[in-house]
Amino acid sequence: MKTVLITGATSGIGLATARRFASEGNCNLILCGRRADRLDKLNKELESKVNLKTLQFDVRDKTDVINAIASLEGEFSTIDILINNAGNAHGLDYIQDGSMDDWDAMMDINVKGLLYVSQPIIQQMIARKSGHIINIGSTAGKEVYPKGNVYCASKHAVDAINKSMRLDLNAYGIRVGAINPGLVETEFSQVRFKGDSERACQVYKGYQALKPEDIADIIHFCVTRPYHVNIADLVVLPTAQASSTMINKNLD
Repeated sequence: MKTVLITGATSGIGLATARRFASEGNCNLILCGRRADRLDKLNKELESKVNLKTLQFDVRDKTDVINAIASLEGEFSTIDILINNAGNAHGLDYIQDGSMDDWDAMMDINVKGLLYVSQPIIQQMIARKSGHIINIGSTAGKEVYPKGNVYCASKHAVDAINKSMRLDLNAYGIRVGAINPGLVETEFSQVRFKGDSERACQVYKGYQALKPEDIADIIHFCVTRPYHVNIADLVVLPTAQASSTMINKNLD
């Protein structure tokens, strides 16, 4: 039975992915997040469906990340599938007006947090010469848009890390791939706009955005392909979206 570790598992794509894997009931599932109340709620929801372990840590805290992963024992100690999902956008400002605190948060969570989680897990995958890593990127890592500056930079970094991981780990038979969603209706915009619900709702008005469950299905599909198949880099858009700045809001 394979063991799957998901970061950012308490909301959005991570939560939907946790539910998708739990619905199969055929894996050991490690769910990571920084909010204890949400992890407790998720544990109660899924513990009857799947062999489950929760880990509370903030991916920005290198020591906590390392200690949390090192604490895993028994059937949870060998991680076969890593889903690097944790990530956030903070603010939508022209670069000259941007908040340095927002910049730190995005680089620390989206880039450094991914690296902190990945390295100890990669080391055990190398020892076994097996494993599968899915990095959740964004279309913001494939293009840039006005006021996206540092968020786009962080996701371009994820894109580069994904490609580099695949090169560096090729000799060990470890599969590495990225899924890069466009607009997905989650708490993403609530966080970006610092709780301004009215502004966040406007992002998804007038068209059908992707749902977290859409991406969860794709993640599950990618990791259940035969070993010789690696989906290396996948961009997923809602039908109404042609690019970060072109969205058809006249579709029913």
